[in-house]
Amino acid sequence: MGVLNVTPDSFYDKGKFFDQKKAVKRALDMEREGADIIDVGGESTRPGAVDVSVDEELKRVLPVIRAISKKVKAAISIDTRKAKVADAALKAGASIVNDVSALVADPKMAGVVAKHRAGIILMHMRGKPKDMQADPEYVDAVKDISGSLKKSIDLAKKSGIKDDKIIIDPGIGFGKTVEHNLQILRGFKSFKKLGYPICIGTSRKSFIGKILGCKDPEDRLAGSIATAAVAAMNGADIIRTHDVGITRQALKMVDSIINTNKRR
Repeated sequence: MGVLNVTPDSFYDKGKFFDQKKAVKRALDMEREGADIIDVGGESTRPGAVDVSVDEELKRVLPVIRAISKKVKAAISIDTRKAKVADAALKAGASIVNDVSALVADPKMAGVVAKHRAGIILMHMRGKPKDMQADPEYVDAVKDISGSLKKSIDLAKKSGIKDDKIIIDPGIGFGKTVEHNLQILRGFKSFKKLGYPICIGTSRKSFIGKILGCKDPEDRLAGSIATAAVAAMNGADIIRTHDVGITRQALKMVDSIINTNKRR
């Protein structure tokens, strides 16, 4: 899954693809590099980010989704917490909703996803982007996150979303400390027990910078690749990344290692 932020304040690309033409070109480049999904987001969810209006978010994402849907074969996901944005994006060409609130932020979101028979990524987040990193605490991070995701799965199913449309994401960096993030990467067995494909996004995130001493996200590529490889080996099904080409190469190596016996 390639990340396409059409925001002026993304933590990593800092508005590089806010321009529509640049965003469309980036989508095409990511598909050439091997992206199976293009994840379009019009509202930054970095720590401390403030909400944007529905109208502003629509203004950012709809022209891009309409344009790239005509040019790429990759699936398009809309990264949003707002049902109105999801509804419009799905009408414009998206087929997956990537909801970082796991259906909590907008009570109408589940119904929109069910109506469109779209895919849904249920991501765990403690709090909201503006305050999620204010001293997050868990009794047992992996157990608590699994329990929260189970509630969102139940809500999705009760709302008419089919089992084969559900994907889960434990939410690396969303209301978690460095240690919590490491526990998630080590604790994939618990998430696999929920019985749904797992999406994971570690790309360029601050916990990598804290471990490696890299304040600038530009310097976190090696850590991003390492965490993507570990996640894949532990059972992640979808890797969300800013760096599609090199991550794809790393995952091809992981796949070769995992499936060595199958090749004999």
